Amino acid sequence: MSASTQTSRAWASAPSAAGRARALDFELLRAARTHAHDAAAERAVGAFSALGEHAAVWLGLGMAAAALTQGEVRRRWISATLTVGASYALNTGLKFAVGRARPTLPGLPPLVRTPTQLSFPSAHATTGFCAARAYSRLGAPRLPLYALAGSLALSRVYLGVHYPSDVVAGALLGTALGGLSV
Repeated sequence: MSASTQTSRAWASAPSAAGRARALDFELLRAARTHAHDAAAERAVGAFSALGEHAAVWLGLGMAAAALTQGEVRRRWISATLTVGASYALNTGLKFAVGRARPTLPGLPPLVRTPTQLSFPSAHATTGFCAARAYSRLGAPRLPLYALAGSLALSRVYLGVHYPSDVVAGALLGTALGGLSV
């Protein structure tokens, strides 16, 4: 057998890049679901994660900032808050278009309920990173915004309702959308 035939067979039998990425996604999810878990931590993370449901914390922050400002600054806060709301709507549409089911791990059920059984991309990540970028552009402190966005996004993997790739995709989408806010 020639060297090129052996090489071709090796490539054919090697897992694809997509297959390796799916395996890594699954292993990272399994690690997040099996490390640093006890009843108190799971309750605390579940309660914290609820802040991000339907972009609630982000819309609340934006509306509060708009209410506390005037003129052009108020208009910009309203625009940024509307952008966050639009990011949630776009994310929901993408979930239905993509149709990726939420993760299932044998023996490790999800720790919270979700509005849909669709997973990709994470709305917590999309809205959080959209708000962090849009609101920080208006002068809100960048580090706390991104820390909150990242923590809420990662909470979804810890709770078993998103793959890590759902969170990464949501963070990228949200960051891009947040840059569109004026």
